[in-house]
Amino acid sequence: MRPLCVLILVAIAPADEPKSTRWDFEDATAGNLPTGWTAAKTGEGPGSMWKVVEDATAPKGRNVLAQTSSEGPNPLFNLCVRDDSKFADLDLSVSFKAVKGEKDQGGGPVWRYKDANNYYIARMNPLEENFRVYKVVGGKRSQLGSADVDAPAGKWHTIRIVHKVNHIQCYLNGKLQLDVKDETIKDAGKIGLWTKADAVTSFDDLSVSAAK
Repeated sequence: MRPLCVLILVAIAPADEPKSTRWDFEDATAGNLPTGWTAAKTGEGPGSMWKVVEDATAPKGRNVLAQTSSEGPNPLFNLCVRDDSKFADLDLSVSFKAVKGEKDQGGGPVWRYKDANNYYIARMNPLEENFRVYKVVGGKRSQLGSADVDAPAGKWHTIRIVHKVNHIQCYLNGKLQLDVKDETIKDAGKIGLWTKADAVTSFDDLSVSAAK
């Protein structure tokens, strides 16, 4: 009898393929910016003061990452980005709570972030009661889509982004609200968090993986 040969094929993912990652900031020290994160600004002026604070209502533990400055002028975008992240097509979600703000409130995630002047952003603003997706190119923000929503300040809400090639889908609290296409920023970039002007906002339970 001839010996039976069995060939087993093992699929190995490329070494540089991004893996699913989650941040709940529970290992970070309150009062400090978490290791591996960098604060930045689109525009000039005071603001973009990010640190870990405690919130007993947070979805995952007590620690959250918050933009804490109420000094930002109206044109300023407050940014905090994850240094070692690199995604193009992605599935990204984050919980946020609008704490306060007179000029602006709320916020959301950024992705395909090249630098402080070039990235995509989706944000919810309780003052305006709308959910919008934008691109920022050369420091100028352009709206790609908008939806009227009810997501009051002082409560936790979740934004999810699914971006494949040029197709962007934006969910708020599990419901698809925005479905747009844009080909401006094609390359992989960092992910991060965003608020505008004086919007003091907390973020928690941030997760990202390559889009399937």
